[in-house]
Amino acid sequence: MSKFSKLKGVICGLSIVMGTGLAAGVQAEDQNPLPFRCEPGETFYMNVMVSGVEYWFPVYEMMKQAAEQMGCDTVYTGTPEYDVNKQLASFEQILARNPAGILLHPMNPDPFIEPINRAAEMGIPVVTFAADSPNSNRVSFITSDNNEEGKYAADAIAEAMNGEGEYAVLENPGQDNHDKRVAAFIARMESNWPNMELVARAASNQDPTRAYNAVMSMAQANPNLGAVFMPEANSALGAAQAAVELDRDIKVFNADVNAKILDMIKAGEIFGAVNPNQGIQGYMGMMMLYLASRPGMIDPMNDYQRSGFNPMGVPFVDNGFSIVTAENADDFYWGDYLERRGTRGINE
Repeated sequence: MSKFSKLKGVICGLSIVMGTGLAAGVQAEDQNPLPFRCEPGETFYMNVMVSGVEYWFPVYEMMKQAAEQMGCDTVYTGTPEYDVNKQLASFEQILARNPAGILLHPMNPDPFIEPINRAAEMGIPVVTFAADSPNSNRVSFITSDNNEEGKYAADAIAEAMNGEGEYAVLENPGQDNHDKRVAAFIARMESNWPNMELVARAASNQDPTRAYNAVMSMAQANPNLGAVFMPEANSALGAAQAAVELDRDIKVFNADVNAKILDMIKAGEIFGAVNPNQGIQGYMGMMMLYLASRPGMIDPMNDYQRSGFNPMGVPFVDNGFSIVTAENADDFYWGDYLERRGTRGINE
C-alpha cells in the first residue's frame, strides 16, 4: 500500500484537554438535574465572515444539535462581504443583544482582541473556531491541526509526483489558519521532499478569478509546473479551471470542500482536498460555550478563585480532519447531510 493510499482514509481523532469533566457532569445529572440545561430563551450566537460560504453550514448545524439537546437557542450571523470592519460591526451588534456566548471565526486575529476582551468583561464567553485570536481572552479555540493539514497535503502531492517536480502555492495572507497551512505545506516539501521545487507563489485572497489568472501566469512562466496548493476552496475553483484549459497535468489540492469542489474532485479536475471535521467544531464549540457561561459548574484544583479567571479553561480542541478524494467525496455533500439529518439548514 502506498503512502498516499494510507492518507486517503485518515481522519484525525478528536482530542480535548479536559480529563473526565464532561463525563462526570453527565453522571452527576441523576443527583443534580441542573447541569446541561439552558434557561428558556437563552441564546448563543455564531459569527463568521462571508456568511454565505458553505464551510460554515455544517459547523452551525452541529452547534444547533448540541444546543437543542440542552434546550438552548442559537442564531447564525455574519457579514456577506470579505471585510474585517463589517464583521467587527456584526460582532458589536451581537454584544448589544447580551448573548449567552459567541462562537466566532475571526477574519483576522488582532482587530478582534479588544472586542473579545470586552465581551469577556461583560460576562459573555467567546470561543473561536477554525481561525483564532490567540492574544485575546477567548476561552477556547477549536480547530483541526493546520500544520498537520499542510503536511498531509504536501505528502499526497509529492507521492503522486514520485517525489520530483515543480509546485506552486496560492495564499490568503493575514488569515491565521490559512497562513499556517501554507507554511506547513512548504516546510514539509523542503524537509521531506528535496526534489520538489517551489517555483511560484501568489496571493489569490480566496478569489477564483485571481486564482485562475495566477495559475495561467505561473504555468506560462514554468512549463513543468506539476501541482498547485491553496489553503481554501474558492481559489481552487479558479485554479482547477486554469489547469483544465491548459490541458496539463497540474494537480490542484486545496483545503475545505463544497459541492462544486466535490464535483470537481469526482471529475478528476481537482486532485484532492483536506477538510476539517466541521460538525465537531460546532458541536464542541457549543459545549465549550455552555460550560464557559456557567463557571459555577466547574471547580478545578487551581488558583481560579484567587485570580478571577473563568475556570472553564480549555485552550485548544482538535476537531480532526479528513482527506477527501474521488473515492469518498460522496460522503461530504451538504445536501445529502441535511437529508440524512432531516433538517433544512442554517435558517431552520
